[in-house]
Amino acid sequence: MTSDIFKIANIKLSSRLIVGTGKYKNFSETAKAVKASGADMVTVAVRRVNILDKKKPLLTDYLDPKKIIFLPNTAGCFSSDDALRTLRLAREMGGWKLVKLEVLGDKKTLYPNMIETIKSTKVLVKEGFKVMVYCTDDPLLAKKLEDQGASAIMPLASPIGSGLGLQNKINISLIIKQSRVPVIVDAGIGTASDATIAMEMGCDGVLINSAIAKAKKPMLMARSFKNAVISGRDSFLAGRMKKNYFASPSSPTEGLI
Repeated sequence: MTSDIFKIANIKLSSRLIVGTGKYKNFSETAKAVKASGADMVTVAVRRVNILDKKKPLLTDYLDPKKIIFLPNTAGCFSSDDALRTLRLAREMGGWKLVKLEVLGDKKTLYPNMIETIKSTKVLVKEGFKVMVYCTDDPLLAKKLEDQGASAIMPLASPIGSGLGLQNKINISLIIKQSRVPVIVDAGIGTASDATIAMEMGCDGVLINSAIAKAKKPMLMARSFKNAVISGRDSFLAGRMKKNYFASPSSPTEGLI
């Protein structure tokens, strides 16, 4: 639908699927999966970018940043200082202002440290960054991020890389209802049906990495996510029928022979 436009910080995207670029066997596989996904935007872990060894391949050799939007992120940062330094480096390297912030608080669960995350968001917004923020599924803290100027709220479905799917639909729904900026489910999606459910709930998009990269056939899984996101969005816009605890015949009950 031409009227159903997906925008993040005034950037129009044709796909509501964002994909990560980590965990693939090589950059060639990454590029093929991205193409199959139909995504306009990919996340790039700034701390893991090769800038020293000229003998090793670069992601930009396989994905053209002029044709697809690179979203620098702070994967692996466990403090506000590390995250801020990383994104300032990204701005110096490529002029990026639209960024993804994640400040982790625990190495086992990779849950975000929301105190550091909120603090970092405030600083980055003041410095002119457009910040998409990985966060917990707490509606109150999600609202604080929006109040600090976040360009998108990215609550986790479940722990990063777990594949457990949406574990708290109620909180995600509350975040969607209260937010004036895009809500993009980030982390924990395991398969295409999880993405469909998130989109049917009213999420503006989903971010997928492990579920595609770790699939037995990444390109096929990428395509399935592409279709799942489209299907879920269409279902949300169509407006599902009301649930009923009693049967309702699908054929007319009047004028029977």
